[in-house]
Amino acid sequence: MTGSYALRLIAAGFMLALSTAVAAQDYPTKAVRLVVPFAPGGINDLVARMFATHLSERLGKQFVVENRTGAGGVAGSELVANAPKDGHTLLVVSVANTINPALYQLPYDPLNAFAPIAMLVSSPNLMAVNAELPVKSVKEFIALAKEKPGQLQYASGGVGGNLHLSFELFKLMAGIDVLHVPFRGGGPAVIDVVGGHTKAIIATVTTVAPHVRSGKLRALGVSGTQRSPVLPDVPTIAEAGVPGYEAGNWVGFAAPAGTPEAIVAKLHKEISAIQDLPEIHQRLAADGADIVRMGPAEFGAFMGKELEKWGRVVKEAGVKAQ
Repeated sequence: MTGSYALRLIAAGFMLALSTAVAAQDYPTKAVRLVVPFAPGGINDLVARMFATHLSERLGKQFVVENRTGAGGVAGSELVANAPKDGHTLLVVSVANTINPALYQLPYDPLNAFAPIAMLVSSPNLMAVNAELPVKSVKEFIALAKEKPGQLQYASGGVGGNLHLSFELFKLMAGIDVLHVPFRGGGPAVIDVVGGHTKAIIATVTTVAPHVRSGKLRALGVSGTQRSPVLPDVPTIAEAGVPGYEAGNWVGFAAPAGTPEAIVAKLHKEISAIQDLPEIHQRLAADGADIVRMGPAEFGAFMGKELEKWGRVVKEAGVKAQ
């Protein structure tokens, strides 16, 4: 390599870095699509709209939430994977993005198609049983299930969803046999447990808590690593009898792979500032969710671990997509 050629390469690299930095400084130059691959109303949609409002105010362009449903989140994820790599189309990622690869043939690479930006929140679930079931703790539920293998039934919001696999993980770790009864959504599943047709469920804190307070359901454990401020007297499942158990939803933002690092860094910086706002903490706490701070590299590593974890659960539990 001649000296002049090397200098040209260095100059080209410098100009590319400079142009990328300028692009990031001007970003965004138009409205940003924030794709939620699920229907409105869930935690993913709630968090997306909360952060979109503040990002719009801070960056001077509209962050528009777009619900693109289909195939358990695959349709919306595929849209973003194939979008221009300029930061103007972002994806709301969640635990579903690390479950789907074990259930479906994906039209994109689940790890390499996206550039992680930031983890936003985690939202643990709550294990509860019908109040008439003669158990008052996780250990008592496990003991009853072992006395009656295959006779107890639990409800979920659908095959392959977070609520289903959270209970399957519980079954694997507790060494019990409980029959799965899927419903079309977490709401109908909870109602069935309230009615006593199915006996147990792992569902979102906000869905289950009102029925716990009314006495129709009995809370046994929180699926996260910490107790929920919504029901502070309820232990985690790990401390209540299944050491190491942890499951639940989490929400973050990602961009198409190849999006300039400077744009990713700018978005992460703004998201971190929004996470500091007291009103964000208050609104999330009311919904049983917690702020979680992860930068791009840490978030990417976390998603890799989640991908491995849920792939193992799907395989060992024999779950098949429907």
